[in-house]
Amino acid sequence: MNYSFFDFLTLIGSLGLFLFGMKMMSEALQKVAGSRMRKILSVMTSNRFLGVLTGFLVTTIIQSSSATTVMVVSFVNAGLMSLVESIGVIMGANIGTTVTGWIITYFGFKVKISAYALPMIGLGLPLIFSKNSTRRSWGEFLVGFALLFLGLEYLKGSVPNINENPEVLSFLQHYTDLGFGSTLIFLFIGTILTVVIQSSSATMALTFVMCNQGWIPFHLAAAMVMGENIGTTITANIAAAVGNVSAKRAARVHLLFNLLGVVWMLLIFNWFVGGIDYLVAQKMGISPSTSVVAIPTSLSIFHTSFNVLNVLIFIWFVPIFHKLAIKMVPSSDEDEEEFRLKFITTGMLSTSELSILQARKEVHWFGLHTHKMFGMVRKLFSQKKDAKFSKKFARIEKYEDISDNVEVEIANYLSQVSQGRLSDVGRKRTRAMLKLVDDLESIGDSNYNLARCMVRMRNSNISFSEGIVTKLELMFNLVDEALALMIKNLDDQSEDVDIEKAKLLEMEINSYRNQLKVEHLDNIKNKVYTYEAGIIFNDLFSECEKLADYVINVSEALAEANPK
Repeated sequence: MNYSFFDFLTLIGSLGLFLFGMKMMSEALQKVAGSRMRKILSVMTSNRFLGVLTGFLVTTIIQSSSATTVMVVSFVNAGLMSLVESIGVIMGANIGTTVTGWIITYFGFKVKISAYALPMIGLGLPLIFSKNSTRRSWGEFLVGFALLFLGLEYLKGSVPNINENPEVLSFLQHYTDLGFGSTLIFLFIGTILTVVIQSSSATMALTFVMCNQGWIPFHLAAAMVMGENIGTTITANIAAAVGNVSAKRAARVHLLFNLLGVVWMLLIFNWFVGGIDYLVAQKMGISPSTSVVAIPTSLSIFHTSFNVLNVLIFIWFVPIFHKLAIKMVPSSDEDEEEFRLKFITTGMLSTSELSILQARKEVHWFGLHTHKMFGMVRKLFSQKKDAKFSKKFARIEKYEDISDNVEVEIANYLSQVSQGRLSDVGRKRTRAMLKLVDDLESIGDSNYNLARCMVRMRNSNISFSEGIVTKLELMFNLVDEALALMIKNLDDQSEDVDIEKAKLLEMEINSYRNQLKVEHLDNIKNKVYTYEAGIIFNDLFSECEKLADYVINVSEALAEANPK
C-alpha cells in the first residue's frame, strides 16, 4: 500500500487546519456580534417558533451549532433563559448547522476558493493587528475563513487515492454491503468521529471528501450525517456537566431531539435517500448513486431536509420534551426552583408604566432568592457531612454568580423603562428599583462572604462551643426576620411599606452586633477560643450586620418611592 505514516500525519494536519479555521472564524463572528447575539438569544425566545428562528439565525451567523447550544446551556445555567425557551433555539440551531454543508458544497467543491485563500489571509492579517477590536475580529474572520478552505483542499489531497490504493476500498467493502447493518455501522462511525473531533462541521467535511474520493456511496454518507447529528450533542452535555439542573436538562433535550430524529429517519431511510437520489437525477441529470459529482449537493439536501423535517415534526411536542427532560434529570427538593429571570425575559411591554409593574415583580422574585440564599447559608453552618457541605457551598456560589447577572439584566431593563414616558410616581419607582437591585445583589455578596467564612472555619477544623453557636444562631434569626420583612415590603401586591418595623429590626441587629463585639474582645482576652477562631466569629456576626444594612436600604428605597 502506497500510503505512509507521513501521509497519515498530513491527513490529520489537514483536518486540524480545517478545524482551526472553523474555530477562528466562529469565534471572530461571536466577538463581532457577541453582545447582540446574547441579547437576541435572551429576548427573541418568547415562543417556540421565534426560538427556532433565533437558533437558526445565530447558528448561520456564527457557523457552529455547538457554540449556539453551549451558549444556550450557559444562558439556562445563568438563569437568563428558561428550559422551555431553550428548546426552540436548540431546534433552530440544528437547521442552522446545515448551512455549513452548502458552503462546503458550493465553495469547497464547485469553486476553487483555496486559490483565493492566501490573498484573503493577506487582507485579514493587517486587520488582526488593528487596535480596534471590531476590525481585529473581522481580520480573524477572514484568516479563519481562508484557513478553513485551505484545510479542506489539503484534506482532499491527503486522503488515500482509491486507484493507487485499492486496499482501502477492499477494507471498506467489508462494511458497505451489509444492507441496513451498514447504515447502522456508518451512523455509529459518524457519531464517534464527531465526538472525537468535537465538530460536526469537520466531520461533515471529512464525509464529503470520503464521498468525493469514492470511499463510500451516497446512502452511507447520509447515515454518517445522521450520526454527526447525535455526536454534536456531546459538546452541550459536556458544557452542562458543571451546570445546574436546568442546564443539564437543556443539554438532554438536545440529545433527545437528535436521537428521536435519527430513529424516525431510520424507519424510512431507504425511501428517503431514494427520493433525494431521484430528485437530484431529475434536476442535475446525474445520480449520486452513480456519480461522485452529484454527492455533495445530494448530501446537503439530505442534511437540510432531515433537520427541517425534524423541527417541523417535534416543534409541536415541546411540552413533552420538557417533561421528558425533567424525568431524565430529576432534581432534589432544594433544586426544584431554579433561580432565573422570570418576568422580563420577553422585553418591554406596551407602555413604560406596565413595564414598571413587570420590573417590580422581577425585583420581588430577586428578593425571594436572596432570602432563599441566606437559608442555604444557615444550613451550611450546621452541615456536618463533607460531601453535602461542598455541594451546598457550590450552590451558594452559583446563586451569587446568577445574582450578578440578574442585577445587570434588571438594571438594563429599568434603564430602558426610564427612557419612556413616565409619571412622576413612575420615575420615583424606577429610580428606587435601580437603587435597590444593587442592594439585593450586595445581599447576595454578603451571603457568599458568610459561606466563605464557614469554608475557612471547616478547613481550619474550628468548632465553637454551644454558647457561641447559640449567639450566632440568634444573630441569624434576627437577619432572617429582617429579610422576611424586606420580602413583604417588596411584594408587588403590598401597598404600604412597614419602614418603622424595618428600622427597629435594623437597630436591634446593630445593638446585638455591638454586644457581640464587646464579648468577642473579652473572649480573646480570657482565651475562651483561639485568635483564629475569634477572627471567624467576628467575621460572621459583622457580615450579618452588613447584610442587614443592605436589607434596610431596600425597605428605605421602597418607602421613598411610595406616593404619599
